[in-house]
Amino acid sequence: MAERNNQEWVDHLSQPGPERDDALQDLRTILVRGLGYALSKYRNVTEADIEDFAQDATLKVLGALDTFRGESRFTTWAQKIAVHVAFTELRRRRWRDVSLDEMTQTTDGDLIPKSWVDPSANTEQQATQRDIIEIMRQVIEEELTEKQRQALIAARINGVPLAEVARRMGTNRNALYKLLFDARKRLQARMLDRGLSANDILAAFST
Repeated sequence: MAERNNQEWVDHLSQPGPERDDALQDLRTILVRGLGYALSKYRNVTEADIEDFAQDATLKVLGALDTFRGESRFTTWAQKIAVHVAFTELRRRRWRDVSLDEMTQTTDGDLIPKSWVDPSANTEQQATQRDIIEIMRQVIEEELTEKQRQALIAARINGVPLAEVARRMGTNRNALYKLLFDARKRLQARMLDRGLSANDILAAFST
């Protein structure tokens, strides 16, 4: 494997020819090795998965060459992209066979998980957090449309990848972004009607 500095990586990958072919092969080898280490604890990830992740990451690296600023080693930057690609796909797989109803439920059965209350906060602050959560629950249940509620809970509370939420809701990412924007805007407005600004909420959950 050839040794390259940052500029040589960018130059070799940017121009057609044998140097590009060699750089692509070396980059793929580096990404496969890095992903193998990063994903070693995931027993359901196969060597074929890692190869696929590396291939997808290579395409993303090539598409993002003009954004590389040289603030780190090129290979470190490329590996970060590869890890992001892999974890995004693993999150998507986690929800692939989950129904929309299941996506909009929380693990403890509440609209907003009990785990949002900070166990390290004092008694008074915990009481304030519970009050805010209850108000948020009421607003989400009573003030949002069904689609806004589904999108907000699935994407923002349960962390379902946006692509999966959009697929299950029969829409596209742009429409989902608009739905989430409108939901957050209405939520903020209704919370403000109840005397709670965004700063009040942040202060209550800051310990």
